[in-house]
Amino acid sequence: MIEITPKIVIDDNDVSFEFLRSSGPGGQNVNKVETAVRLRFNVLGCEALPLEVRIRLKQLGGSRMDSEGNLLLLARAKRTQEGNKQDAIERLVDLVKQALVVPKRRRETKPTYSSQLKRVESKRKHSAGKSLRRSPIKGDD
Repeated sequence: MIEITPKIVIDDNDVSFEFLRSSGPGGQNVNKVETAVRLRFNVLGCEALPLEVRIRLKQLGGSRMDSEGNLLLLARAKRTQEGNKQDAIERLVDLVKQALVVPKRRRETKPTYSSQLKRVESKRKHSAGKSLRRSPIKGDD
């Protein structure tokens, strides 16, 4: 059981681990021991999370999501399997906690009169500088 909050707990059956050879630290040991961990979490199939949290988690996952709705996290920074497994679990917990936060709705506002004047003035200065770079017209002499 992975505890996210006191009320939200992810079942171990929703998370699977795959062990691979790591390219990280470990010296010659890297070539013979599978220390890297790929955590696979079925976001859409997890009933412990409310639907809106699952949707936000899918958006947060981005390129780490596969076509079946699984979140894939690769951990290979530590030298041991257990260390990488803990790292992957901590990253999953952090992502789920981010998804639990409901984003504030943006309230549209009008630009202030002062900011409008500043914008027009900066455009005027920019235009004046560019007009100085123009070559003079030949018939104006």
